Amino acid sequence: MALLRGTQLEVWGAAEIQERLGISRQRTYILISRRDFPPPAAVLKMGQIWLKSDVEAWILEKRPHLLEADEKS
Repeated sequence: MALLRGTQLEVWGAAEIQERLGISRQRTYILISRRDFPPPAAVLKMGQIWLKSDVEAWILEKRPHLLEADEKS
């Protein structure tokens, strides 16, 4: 994947996904291993990273109740 200079790319690791979903670390790793979870944007020595937009799209499709909770708070 090529990026243009000056382009800001929002990426999340497992910890950010865990925090966003409000789930345990163990549950996070189970979730990111599912076939329907978006593929990582990159695999680094420190672990996998996902595009924030891909994860948010997955949440919208698979966990819409989390978006409703965000709107109420």
